[in-house]
Amino acid sequence: MLIIGIAGGTGSGKTTVARAIVEQVGTASVLLLSQDAYYRDHPELSPEERQHLNYDHPDAFDNDLLLTHLQQLRQGQTIDVPVYDFTIHRRLPETRRVSPRPVVVVEGIHVLVDPRIRDELDIKVFVDTDPDVRLLRRLRRDLEERGRTVESVCDQYLRTVKPMHDAFVEPSKRYADLIIPEGGENHIAIGLLTTRVAQFIDALAVPD
Repeated sequence: MLIIGIAGGTGSGKTTVARAIVEQVGTASVLLLSQDAYYRDHPELSPEERQHLNYDHPDAFDNDLLLTHLQQLRQGQTIDVPVYDFTIHRRLPETRRVSPRPVVVVEGIHVLVDPRIRDELDIKVFVDTDPDVRLLRRLRRDLEERGRTVESVCDQYLRTVKPMHDAFVEPSKRYADLIIPEGGENHIAIGLLTTRVAQFIDALAVPD
């Protein structure tokens, strides 16, 4: 099994790069996992209290569960991935059952921060995009997909997103094997990455 980690700041294009691998290689061979699915659940807090949590700190993620799932996939086991609802900041009761595939791509802002997760990755990628572009992409995403207001997005960006990016996400770039400038617009870098994945899959098909 080949496990690829794709990290980078919010709105950098991580998901675009990850989906490009899936689209070019095929869902039969590639499993895509999002670190966002592994946000910790806080049923003990009120909706108002949950809105003020720092969701951009590494501790906001249940990396113990993510690590367990990566290890189980490598061992050929099926996993039950959490389903997270960003509109209410809660995990839903249902999960998503997925089976292992030859290639696993896990993407998220802090994928390269936790050394235990890094140790499970065969290829470590960092998507590096201009901060202004990332902010605009996040603003559009949160308005269209997560039911946020412009005021709440800007407040969260200044309060937690930018400070946590500077403290944790940006420094994790030094662990990357491959840095992709401009994210999904960098077709050459994405092509190199997908070629490597295709070569790995082709090698599996060659009899000993």
